[in-house]
Amino acid sequence: MATVRYFAGAADAAGAEEELRTEGTLDALRAAVVADHERLGFVLPRCAVLVNGERTDADMPLSASDVVDILPPFAGG
Repeated sequence: MATVRYFAGAADAAGAEEELRTEGTLDALRAAVVADHERLGFVLPRCAVLVNGERTDADMPLSASDVVDILPPFAGG
């Protein structure tokens, strides 16, 4: 199972800071987390998605050892 970590507004929308997911691809994971956490559908399109610390917008296979970070835009400076 891949570990998904939610930060800031994404964590609020998901109602959790972390969860384990079984989806086999990043696109399937995106669809599933929105289906499971409806409010995340408003936040996820604006979020950066990192897989194992690298930003990606592409679909890719996920393995049990992968860590997916969902990071909304941050302000400040």
